[in-house]
Amino acid sequence: MNWFSSFLTSSIGKKTTMALSGLFLISFLVVHCSINAMIFYNDGGKLFTHWAHFMATNPIIRTIEVILVAFFIVHIVQGLLLWNQNRNARPVRYYVNQQSTSSSWYSRSMTLLGTLILLFLIVHTRNFWIPNRTNQFIHGEELPLYEMMLAKFHNPIEVVIYLLGCFSLFWHLLHGFRSSFQ
Repeated sequence: MNWFSSFLTSSIGKKTTMALSGLFLISFLVVHCSINAMIFYNDGGKLFTHWAHFMATNPIIRTIEVILVAFFIVHIVQGLLLWNQNRNARPVRYYVNQQSTSSSWYSRSMTLLGTLILLFLIVHTRNFWIPNRTNQFIHGEELPLYEMMLAKFHNPIEVVIYLLGCFSLFWHLLHGFRSSFQ
């Protein structure tokens, strides 16, 4: 078992953990976005509400939510450990820091983009997931998520927050997905 713990604490092990947790999070995101895309079906939110109800009440999905939180924590912790390891690799900083032509700005900005995504995730869960789960536990019923979504997106500030969150997520995934296979 010593080789396994040595592997996990090595740079390659941390990057492998980042890749696997990132791929799991991407698979969640694909399902989440697919269900959220049901809002565009012109039926007054019936299809969206059906799938949102399925996701909120299915015991398998509820179990995966716990795993999802664990993978978020692992991904964030490993990302911060890798960032710190890379930063400490050269304790004396360059006097002039020229941007590398071999890397993109978003690959150099993964920590910043990840932080913006985390803030966006906090806003998103505060807007929808937490109120819905709280209402389920207290009153035993789900909130009208379709109507909540319509109300939230009538506020231009919320729209800007979601656009910035999606923009950050796009750039983070552009680098992260490709890097997960290296």
